[in-house]
Amino acid sequence: MARRWLTAVSLALCAASLGYGEIEKIGTPCEQGICLSWWPKLPAVVGWHHERGASLQYGANALAPDGFTFSNAEVVMYAAALYKPRMPATKSVDTLIADDKQKFLAQDSSIVVAEVGSLTSGDGQRMRSFSFFPRSKGTWERVTYGEEDDFFLVFTISSRSLQAYKLRQAEYEALVARYRSKPSDTAAPSAK
Repeated sequence: MARRWLTAVSLALCAASLGYGEIEKIGTPCEQGICLSWWPKLPAVVGWHHERGASLQYGANALAPDGFTFSNAEVVMYAAALYKPRMPATKSVDTLIADDKQKFLAQDSSIVVAEVGSLTSGDGQRMRSFSFFPRSKGTWERVTYGEEDDFFLVFTISSRSLQAYKLRQAEYEALVARYRSKPSDTAAPSAK
């Protein structure tokens, strides 16, 4: 009986995903019954792999460099799809960005937040991008924000060192540039 119910939920999630371009929706058994996760379907990135456990834990499509895991890599990338109806106070990407800045600064007031060059996705969406850098030590991050139907999109590269961040920044920019919110015959397969 439980398997039939899980199958029905999985089929419903697959059917629902048809209306949202490239957002993956996953239902997994958890303490509450079925926990739903969704994240942007990402193009394959040479030298990187999808980390399913970290993706389910953090609710984002988590990528780690080959030879490392999400928890032990010096640099990781991840992409989240935030469901707008669950965030009624967040009316726009600008509001989401302001909220993120406030959260980062509340955790560490010494973080330097700067708007950096915007990135354009594979289907032409221009997305605002920000760096969140510590003054000396901590985590160096770049976060890029966009929208897709009922979702806000958030792409992040996070590094434990500025040097590693700089070495991997081009791969992050390429990942965002190749992301397509709508399926395409030329789109690369998802990183899984």
